[in-house]
Amino acid sequence: MITSLQNPAIKNIMKLSKIKERKEQQLFVSEGARELYLALQSGYSVKAVYVCPEMLDKSKYPDVLNTVPEEILFTISQGVFAKIAYRENSDGIVALLKPKSHGLKDIRLSNNPFLILLESVEKPGNLGAILRTADAAAADAVIVCDPHTDLYNPNVIRSGVGGLFAMQTALCTSEEALGWLQEHRISVYAAELQAAEFYQNVDFKIPSAIVMGTEADGLTGFWLKNATRRIKIPMRGKIDSLNVSVSAAILTFEAMRQRGF
Repeated sequence: MITSLQNPAIKNIMKLSKIKERKEQQLFVSEGARELYLALQSGYSVKAVYVCPEMLDKSKYPDVLNTVPEEILFTISQGVFAKIAYRENSDGIVALLKPKSHGLKDIRLSNNPFLILLESVEKPGNLGAILRTADAAAADAVIVCDPHTDLYNPNVIRSGVGGLFAMQTALCTSEEALGWLQEHRISVYAAELQAAEFYQNVDFKIPSAIVMGTEADGLTGFWLKNATRRIKIPMRGKIDSLNVSVSAAILTFEAMRQRGF
């Protein structure tokens, strides 16, 4: 059992909180048994798994360790786990995983696709929440254009409760995304506060993508100019902006309602 915070492996896990280290080592940290299960189901390669036995007792997914080779399975003390954990009420598993490819070419579309596009998303918590929404609605994919946050930021994984592993994702420029959408004949609905058309009045039953901007600045002129339609959510209060993850959920589930799900 690893009991020292000075253990090189533990020190390296803490270093991976920085994007520079994640990129250089081509590794990232995922916490939670369910997250590990989903990652394995999605074909992620696992380098090491660290387990706190006392905490694993309350996990709903203890059998996930049966699929992990013994040579990469390590036990750690509660004190060590507390130092490397990112969330409260964890179930005692931290894994080191290798990133996957996230190109547009990797996305497999359904016959009538629905996608969520995010332009220059900044907050890991928002990205994680939107991945969670996308999974709940069985969207085809989440495409992150011109990203300002790392897809493998620990807070993306934490707030998405494994949505990163359950959902197809792509990273690209806005220009690449638009070309790909046009190639696949997918209508683009740009969300903006000043739009003339309310979201519930547009047809999401056709192949569709909603595009969301940052909370601070909204969408850039590129998407407003190139969108099929520009839509808005009615605002009846004094505050003129919803959280972007909430807005994405409203639009997504209107699309699902129209599609009869």
